[in-house]
Amino acid sequence: MDAAMTAATSPSDTAADIELDLFLEALNRRYHYDFRAYSRPSLLRRAEVARDRLGCENLSALQGRLLREPDVLHDIIDAMTVQVSDLFRDPLYYRALREEVLPHLRTFPSLKIWVAGCANGEELYSLAILFAEEGLLERTMFYATEINRKALAKASAGIYDISRITGFSTNYQTAGGKSSLSDYYTAAYGGAAFHRHLRQRTLFSEHDLATDEVFSEIHLISCRNVMIYFDVSLQNRVLGLFSQSLVRGGFLGLGSHESLRFSSQDTAFTPFNEKERIWRRTACTEFANA
Repeated sequence: MDAAMTAATSPSDTAADIELDLFLEALNRRYHYDFRAYSRPSLLRRAEVARDRLGCENLSALQGRLLREPDVLHDIIDAMTVQVSDLFRDPLYYRALREEVLPHLRTFPSLKIWVAGCANGEELYSLAILFAEEGLLERTMFYATEINRKALAKASAGIYDISRITGFSTNYQTAGGKSSLSDYYTAAYGGAAFHRHLRQRTLFSEHDLATDEVFSEIHLISCRNVMIYFDVSLQNRVLGLFSQSLVRGGFLGLGSHESLRFSSQDTAFTPFNEKERIWRRTACTEFANA
């Protein structure tokens, strides 16, 4: 088979793949949201969700609406990003933070914590409750960042369906909670509104891990179940961003299926509690290029 025939039958040249490429290019060039280095299977699924939600026949039609109807942008971003989490999700991770990481962090006079890809805020409130119970909330500044503006608004509001509270409470107790989760929210009208003092020292901000740069000088970055949607090149880029954002000896927490092994940044970190996916930035780091 000659080269032309091979190219003509390449899976990357199917109509669906070309439509997806053009849609992603339009999203990046028009609005500067760059999803091109996200995992391809995930992109295909999420683009189809966006197409279906907006009632478009195909991705070409979705691209047309994106270019000509700016008001649909954030509906598309909402569909293209995954906002699935729980309070104290993977509770042993939070127990490890409480028992192993916070004893180190409490030696600093003030703290900066970055929740990267905060989704609807569950991870932020988990950390805020944990820091409150360990007497660190008043000297901690939290940065909750997210590419999805709608999710960021939900995180800032801190209101969750009351039906989720039983699961939240079970996770909280397993994570070593020192009180009752009900001490931290008010229930009304089918929702649980987490108390304002938990977010009074939080800056909510849009931030794109694919394109934006270093975020302050941070003592702990918690970025859980975000990089599983990225390809290897973007994972390396994000880990490089994290290594440059962390103070020397700062901590990085990832999701249960995420790792620094075999990444271009593995020498920038040392395992701290690898079982719970916690690493520490090495004292002296020569930053690798992603």
